[in-house]
Amino acid sequence: MIKKKLKITGMHCISCAMTIDGDLEDFVKGVKASNTNYAKAETEVEFDEKEVKVTQIIEQIKKTGYTAQEV
Repeated sequence: MIKKKLKITGMHCISCAMTIDGDLEDFVKGVKASNTNYAKAETEVEFDEKEVKVTQIIEQIKKTGYTAQEV
């Protein structure tokens, strides 16, 4: 397992952060945990790099309605 921080844009509230966490944990195989901080506009994702790539995580965040890039 590795952890990566991603900068998130487009969040408007704490609910947005919870939505990102839920979508990553529920829909992306290999994501063990996601901790999105609305105030910092970033998320820390713990995932198995053998099962999922950062680009796939970023793509799911885009599908959720936000943009993300590696920090």
